[in-house]
Amino acid sequence: MTTSPPARPYSSPSRRDSLRSGVAAGFATGVFSIPEGMAYAQLAGVDPVYGLYSGIVATLVAALTTGSVLMISTLTSAIALSTGSVLSAAAITDAQMPGALFTVTLLTGAVMFLLGVLRLGSLVNFVSSSVMTGFVAGASVLIILGELGDFSGYEPEGGNKLTQTWDWLTHVGSWDLPTTLVAVASLALVIVGKRFSLTAKLAPVLVLVVMTVVVALADLGSVATVGDIASIPRGLPGPEAPAFDLVPTLALGAVSVALVALVQGAGISTAYPNPDGSPAPPSRDFLGQGLGNLAGSFFQSMPTGGSLSRTGISVSGGARSRWGGVLAAVWLAALLVLLGSLAERVPLAVIAGLLFVIAGELVLGRVAYVRMAFETSYVSFAAGALTFVSALFVPLQWTIFLGAGLSIAVFVASSSRAGRVDGLVRGDDGYWQEGPVPDVVRPGEVVVLGLRGWSFFAEFPRLAGLLPDPRGARGAVVVLRLHAVPDMNMTGLRALDAYRHALAQEHATLVLAGVQPRLAAKLERTGVGRGVGTANVFAARPGITQSLDAAVQHARRLASPPAG
Repeated sequence: MTTSPPARPYSSPSRRDSLRSGVAAGFATGVFSIPEGMAYAQLAGVDPVYGLYSGIVATLVAALTTGSVLMISTLTSAIALSTGSVLSAAAITDAQMPGALFTVTLLTGAVMFLLGVLRLGSLVNFVSSSVMTGFVAGASVLIILGELGDFSGYEPEGGNKLTQTWDWLTHVGSWDLPTTLVAVASLALVIVGKRFSLTAKLAPVLVLVVMTVVVALADLGSVATVGDIASIPRGLPGPEAPAFDLVPTLALGAVSVALVALVQGAGISTAYPNPDGSPAPPSRDFLGQGLGNLAGSFFQSMPTGGSLSRTGISVSGGARSRWGGVLAAVWLAALLVLLGSLAERVPLAVIAGLLFVIAGELVLGRVAYVRMAFETSYVSFAAGALTFVSALFVPLQWTIFLGAGLSIAVFVASSSRAGRVDGLVRGDDGYWQEGPVPDVVRPGEVVVLGLRGWSFFAEFPRLAGLLPDPRGARGAVVVLRLHAVPDMNMTGLRALDAYRHALAQEHATLVLAGVQPRLAAKLERTGVGRGVGTANVFAARPGITQSLDAAVQHARRLASPPAG
């Protein structure tokens, strides 16, 4: 079997090389941010201009402060959907916009920054991969269902997304033909464009430009454009304060947006490590993304977070340092200054077609994860499936909390079954081998057992049922090897002491081998060690079975087989 050589670390680029490569990477990322920014703002139900502005100040500040130097922090589909859900659940009126939107951005940044300061970067680990797969898949379906109106020119009616979809499907005759043709053509062109290496990276941008020109030249008056719902000024976003009076109303929802953003961005440092090999602590990434949102909230930005797809575009474009993110923001700002008002001519049907492709890619990209979850753990698969279904019926900001709760529940359930007890016997070759655990402890014999995987308090009630029955074990000695149990909580110590007491009642002895220093200290402080007996506690030694061998020799001296 051959093995691949270890990946070579990137060589540290010079400042000039970093800047040069950052110019090209920043341009590609900045251009791509135009259609995606507008599309994602549309998902949230807000003015598309705020989706564009989300790639300037917030992206710039995050690029300068995150631990992952290649990370592009910007608006994503899941963040946009979560933001729209928060605003909808809070019954925000048109009169409260856009201040309410900027308040969500401010609070999202504050949550991220606080988690970073408290070094809680590991918090994202509490949302399992299966749950996040279900969340993203559900959000992707919502993207498609939310764009049915712009895709066809017919706005479906209904109390929820499923009834709206049914209404849409049963009113095909009400679809606007030019709008539908533009959307279908945009969708098809993006799919085809992504199949050719020459156009793969910028296919959405090219389709956006081409279809906008086609619609304008054909004078398709029934095809709605961005200008019909918003005015996009030519220039940079000016300072505008959030609505601080809405902080109590939007605070809890902002926590969910922050969690979605942080979980999405958690894998970037692994997928795109720092070129110089320096570590990228998750807490530092939290800080950087938080600072980006805090700054962006005063410059008309929607909530942002690490984007794996946008980071991939930047790296593919040649980014090797922070300049990739910095110049992406600069290029986007320059394009808005020069061409901003032209964005009003973009047909909404084109944006809908792009979003259909994005959502489809998100779903298809997770099919392998769904199969993996099904093959590895039915419980994890069920948690992901429940998260997916809840995303379709429950406001999205609550779905991520539900997903986190399910992840913790799955962890608790699996952890409570992780502890093992193995019988240990010395083979003919002199090495210790694992074997079955005897049902009972026979009088005068030495039983050697190994414990491993015991750490969670909910596990230990099972321990008594896994250890051999001590009744009638007069004169016997049970040796427990605890080398793989470096620590125990109170529940574990009580279970250990209860078994020691049950043996003592039968005039049998418990011996502990391979006791780690932390556990030894607890045995002494709690008095459990005194119950076992100092002479019967053998500390861990450098040799793998050195402590166990000494304990077994001691046990054989203690054991007293019954008389003839």
